[in-house]
Amino acid sequence: MKAETPMGAREVAMASFEGAIGRDADRIVASAHPEDYVDDFVAIGEFRGKEAVHAFFEELFAAMPDFDISVERVVADEGAVAVKWRAEATFSSAPFQGIQPTGKQVRLRGVDFFEIEDGLIRRNTIFYDGASFARQVGMLPSEGSLADRTILRLFNLKTLLLRPFRRRRPSA
Repeated sequence: MKAETPMGAREVAMASFEGAIGRDADRIVASAHPEDYVDDFVAIGEFRGKEAVHAFFEELFAAMPDFDISVERVVADEGAVAVKWRAEATFSSAPFQGIQPTGKQVRLRGVDFFEIEDGLIRRNTIFYDGASFARQVGMLPSEGSLADRTILRLFNLKTLLLRPFRRRRPSA
């Protein structure tokens, strides 16, 4: 009988990622460290522990039941794995992170950066464009639209008006 060899970092990360592909929150967290696990969605925030990450993905899949994610490239070494991906979904069914569903189509590109230790995921940092998500679901105006240009002008005007009131930092 052949002894089973432990999974390498790439296999551990991809087993979790296969959970996202299959919309299976249990599989996503199956290879996570039982006590010291963090998913850091840079655009949203950190989710600490298996339960928090599981709940995040259950909420995502409930809000976007047609969620589809595909892997474009994987780069790995013995302790880290980067997965470049594309996702597409319709924000149609339930609230997500406090946002009511809009029925809008969402297309995102991103990278998950897994940190693996002793065959378990310790941390996954997920990078994607949160502003693009907000624009696609209708929270922010379309890029280049009149509303977008107006918001930019107002922000820049505010910045100019407040400039004299900022504390000056002493030069070194």
